[in-house]
Amino acid sequence: MTTDSAPHRALRPWMLIALLVATIALFTVLVAIHSAGYRTPVTIALPLGALLCGAPLLAIDRPRAALVVFGLAAIALPLFAGAEREPSWPWPWSVPAMIAFVLFLLVTTTRHGWRLGLASWAVGTAGPLVLSAVLPTTAVTGTAGVDLLVTTSLTGSALIVGSLLAGRIRVGEELTRERAHSAAEQERRLLVEERTRIARELHDVIAHTTSLIQVQASTARYRIPELPEAATSEFEEIAETARGSLLEMRRLLGVLRTEDHVPELTPQQGIADIPELVEGARRAGAEVSLHFDAPSPEPSPSLQVAAFRITQEALSNAVRHAPGAALEVEIAPTEDVLVLRVHNGSATRDATAGGAAAAITGSGHGLRGMQERVTLLGGSLLAGPEADGGWTVTAMLPLTAQEGSS
Repeated sequence: MTTDSAPHRALRPWMLIALLVATIALFTVLVAIHSAGYRTPVTIALPLGALLCGAPLLAIDRPRAALVVFGLAAIALPLFAGAEREPSWPWPWSVPAMIAFVLFLLVTTTRHGWRLGLASWAVGTAGPLVLSAVLPTTAVTGTAGVDLLVTTSLTGSALIVGSLLAGRIRVGEELTRERAHSAAEQERRLLVEERTRIARELHDVIAHTTSLIQVQASTARYRIPELPEAATSEFEEIAETARGSLLEMRRLLGVLRTEDHVPELTPQQGIADIPELVEGARRAGAEVSLHFDAPSPEPSPSLQVAAFRITQEALSNAVRHAPGAALEVEIAPTEDVLVLRVHNGSATRDATAGGAAAAITGSGHGLRGMQERVTLLGGSLLAGPEADGGWTVTAMLPLTAQEGSS
């Protein structure tokens, strides 16, 4: 519970321990002094002393309740002072009660601001003051006035010190927040600079090299007149692939160079583009069979992008690691799951393809990327060798995946 703009955070362990020790010490001394010097019955001194000395602990998180408890105890405790008490003992505030008042004000003001601190000071001061005026016969002439003056001065100083400490803590917390904000801004700036550097490297190296491949492949038929027709077709396919790669590269550069992460992008490929993807693999010389059943209704864009990219990566891996093998691509939606399966038959496999365990947990970035896409959609991925020597990638994507989950 807080008032105004005062700080309110968990006390450090050593502070809480120190406060607890001070509370226990004050309680022990107060009960002993009031029962022996003020002739207060022990059965009354114990509960009232516990309320008065425990108020600082209660004020840590419940300042208003602590104010009520402290005010009642501060008024009630002097009432039970015996008539035969030593006349020189201070009244209505004993020394341990006065120290408890100071401690209560420091905790309340430091934790919850000067308003609650001022209210606590007013209640704690006014109660015994009224009591000494109403019951003048219980006080020795002049003693009560001096006691009230000393208590008011000490607690007023505690109120001022607590207010200063509260202001200091608040300023420190604001400085900490500002430092955290500055650190976050610095981190964001470094991230933007790193993204820009990556974009520059991609543009100056990868995009430039891909452009050269596209240009060389496109002009091969003009530079080499005796080039066979089959080779010319192959070069055209290479040029087409390079042009597609350049389009993807430009889109990626747009993402990397946009600080707010909302660049103008061309539409992402989806499930409907998988047949065209398979056709491109066939034109590249792969033997691919397709069993395609479009899901209805149309899945979310995030699932469509994931399905296309997983199929693309699985086909690329199969062509690279099992050249010449027959490939099967199957898209089969069920009531709530889209099953995506890519299988290649046995062929001369690249040793780097690895086993089933490496497929999921190894260092292959493609398989790791597929696993990440499937996990983000809440699906599952199986990738591993078959008994016939082939390899199968099976992804099951929930059709209820929420938009933007990828």
